[in-house]
Amino acid sequence: MTQDARARGQNAHFAGAAAEEIAIRAYLARGLTLVKSRWRGPHGEIDLILRDGETVIFAEVKSSTTRDKAAARIKPAQMQRVFNSAGAFLEGEPLGQLTPARLDVVLVWGAGEVEIIENAYGHG
Repeated sequence: MTQDARARGQNAHFAGAAAEEIAIRAYLARGLTLVKSRWRGPHGEIDLILRDGETVIFAEVKSSTTRDKAAARIKPAQMQRVFNSAGAFLEGEPLGQLTPARLDVVLVWGAGEVEIIENAYGHG
């Protein structure tokens, strides 16, 4: 790996961590509880896992310079990996797959602008 590639990777890591911190603050301001960040399941990583009462929220955080660019970073294959990993996480819950849950997308752009799209992968 070249030094430039390593630097780009580090910058992306730090930018992602900063965006996740912004997302966490937005959820905490809504009264949710953080359960895990960067949880690794058998199908991949989930950026944030939170609780809102009995409901488990799985959040994928995307960041860029604009809202539209952040939203464009959401890919179907990645959505499927998050969905599959969420299922694996729910296996450890007392109600298993019957646990109330939703999958959110959090867009972070500019100087800390944030939008939480609830149930982004579901219906309604």
